[in-house]
Amino acid sequence: MHYKELKKAWGELTAPGAAFEIATVEVRGVPLRTYKNAPPTVRALWLASAAFADREYLIYEDERVTYGEAHARVNAIAGWLVEQGVTRGDRVAIAMRNYPEWMLIYWACVCMGVAVVGMNAWWVPEEIDFAVKDSTPKVIFCDADRLARLTERPETCAGITLVATRVDALPDGVLAWSEVLAHGGGLPEVEVDPDDDACIFYTSGTTGFPKGAQLTHRGCISNLFSLMFSGQVQALATFEATGVGPAPGSVVPPPPIALLTTPLFHVTANNCGAYAITAAGGKLVLMYKWDPKVALTLIEREKVTSMSGVPVMSRELISHPDFDSHDLTSLVSLGGGGAQLPPDLVHKIDQSVQTARPSTGYGMTETCGIITAVAADFFVDKPLSAGPAMPDFEVECVDDAGNPVPAGEVGELWVRGAQVIKGYINRPDATADSITDGWLHTGDIARLDEDGFIFIVDRKKDMVLRGGENVYCAEVEACLYRHPAVAECSVFGVPDERLGEEVAVAVYLRPGLATDGASLRDHAAQIMAKHKIPRYIWIVDEPLPRNASGKFLRRQLKETLDLADAV
Repeated sequence: MHYKELKKAWGELTAPGAAFEIATVEVRGVPLRTYKNAPPTVRALWLASAAFADREYLIYEDERVTYGEAHARVNAIAGWLVEQGVTRGDRVAIAMRNYPEWMLIYWACVCMGVAVVGMNAWWVPEEIDFAVKDSTPKVIFCDADRLARLTERPETCAGITLVATRVDALPDGVLAWSEVLAHGGGLPEVEVDPDDDACIFYTSGTTGFPKGAQLTHRGCISNLFSLMFSGQVQALATFEATGVGPAPGSVVPPPPIALLTTPLFHVTANNCGAYAITAAGGKLVLMYKWDPKVALTLIEREKVTSMSGVPVMSRELISHPDFDSHDLTSLVSLGGGGAQLPPDLVHKIDQSVQTARPSTGYGMTETCGIITAVAADFFVDKPLSAGPAMPDFEVECVDDAGNPVPAGEVGELWVRGAQVIKGYINRPDATADSITDGWLHTGDIARLDEDGFIFIVDRKKDMVLRGGENVYCAEVEACLYRHPAVAECSVFGVPDERLGEEVAVAVYLRPGLATDGASLRDHAAQIMAKHKIPRYIWIVDEPLPRNASGKFLRRQLKETLDLADAV
């Protein structure tokens, strides 16, 4: 394999004077690695895309928006927000599916120095209420379903301006999206700081409440450069090793076309998908919800060049009965993130689509996107690896005391660099627990091989990774403990062929009280999003097993409980 060439290409691209030269800057008193040539803010990225005015940008069903039209709408949104008194440092929330409006609102806000609060479209009213009170947005943009949930608790949005799109009938006091676009106007002249918050994306909380991660302009732009670097370094290494095809950079490729399959309130779709396509003047194809048959049609119709989602999406695409009846030769990249691609899927992707190569990235909300990336020959050669960490990261595997372990041994992965978040809003305790002197504790147990490739071998945190969504066991347990019949409960993940893992729980009831699986799920549905509700429930006759310090033995429960006995 081409690891010698990869090391050489890595050095060439990051050397002084090169496109991805690395510099160290002091941010909040901590030295951080960053890309010297990266633009300072996301505003600069969006303004540069005006050069693509005549190209198509956003595709949703039969709607088509050019870059020129998008800039006019972004200007109108920004002008309207200014009129509402929204200024740099304020927050604006978006609560909707992946409609074109999502991206237009996002660009308008970040260009004003206003942080976008990405609200999870699956949240129930209680979760929405928490996030609104936690993030205190001045304006909330929403669609019909989210509007119904927002207005279910009138106190949630007291004093907040609500704007709804794609709604048949507007309740009193809710403004129409058309009123915003009719405003006209332009972007205000604002000096945005690289360390201003660009967005607040919520992660599942280990204490029962989600945490609002503060993604900065510096972090988001650094992630974009990491994405560009990963593609270029692997292409250059492969060319230098094989000599096949034109030299990287000698031919201008056509604008990329991406099918976005995951929600824009996650870094996978927003920071990785939308940023990369926008920077290259490409086209974003949006879906109402994941459907492999619809995806096949869109790839063929729009000549999609890349599709990335959670691994199950790639598997469902290539195993769909209609797969062979669609022309997918436009695809050059197919893969996913949010969970590890099983090795068999890596090879199936490589064999199923003649033009497409498998790809993946490992990252977190807390790193504004990717930490690692790997594709094509390197991924096929090491299908269990997440790839090397990008050059703007320092990387350590550490023991429980935070001390680095010897090379090749396993430890918790810590990373430090410009992409690490500022912290969690209103949660100095959680910030201090997760970030030490700029080092982010990922909670993942990993090892580095001799080529610098990272292998994720386990998770340190009690978490279920269901279809790319992090579900923290403590959050689900906190919900179930609110049921009057629950005395003890322990949540854990069980393997699932489609989603990777499913949520499971063992429950011990209070003496004299009774309940069943259906009642517990109904209870959970009032408090938590659907994907967090346990699929497997065991109601046991004895108190749950504990260790000497009183902690429930999740592993023992997982190994001894039979799925056939779950309710």
